[in-house]
Amino acid sequence: MYKGYLIDLDGTIYLGDTVIEAGKRFIERLQAKKIPFLFVTNNSSRLPSEVQQRLAEKFDIHVRQDQIYTSSLATADYLDHHNQGKKVYIIGQRGLTDVILQRGYHIDEVQPNYVICGLDQHLTYDKLAKATLAIQNGAHFIGTNPDKNIPTSQGLLPSNGPQLAFLENATNVAPKVIGKPHAAMMEEAVRHLNLKKEEVAMVGDNYLTDILAGINNGIPSILVLSGFTKEEDVPHLPKQPTRIVTSLDEIDV
Repeated sequence: MYKGYLIDLDGTIYLGDTVIEAGKRFIERLQAKKIPFLFVTNNSSRLPSEVQQRLAEKFDIHVRQDQIYTSSLATADYLDHHNQGKKVYIIGQRGLTDVILQRGYHIDEVQPNYVICGLDQHLTYDKLAKATLAIQNGAHFIGTNPDKNIPTSQGLLPSNGPQLAFLENATNVAPKVIGKPHAAMMEEAVRHLNLKKEEVAMVGDNYLTDILAGINNGIPSILVLSGFTKEEDVPHLPKQPTRIVTSLDEIDV
């Protein structure tokens, strides 16, 4: 039992447009017992308010907006902490661009201080070309998250990792990646709960992001086999999670 939980969304609480009922029940148990939790999602395509609305309207899961921490928010926090200028070029969707611009940054396609890359479902060669030139000219290369795929009802679709790989290959510059499993996002997430790392658990379906976020940052981890990582993958994992469950119904809070 933990004093708080960091919880993934895609593949953990829902799969595409389908709710995972055990995930919904898990959130309701936490709410009933007033156990603090924070949704920590690498998905940068939606604003926190849109995530909140989608959870309520589509899945009947009702949470406060401040219980949602996206990789876009984590990226904005990183930019604010490092203060390397206010000019940005962004590959991404509204959930990323709005968050960054609301913090006082502005778009510069030619000489930005930062190139920020998040999942863009309307990606074009022109966008990649502008980002490539800006990085070659010295812009700091930031990736919101490293996910290779998004789990959906259709299957595993491409995510931001392939976009980052394209730009790294084109520029020979590795991105500073903010989202899970990296420390930048996890340190901020734990601070949001106002708890110690050992007092919280990171719950998610993706070993490469959710579970390594726990393992790499000293946070207990619970792998749920409802999305990206499958049961047949478990024996081959280089480091085992703190716990593995087939359903979030197995977690007694």
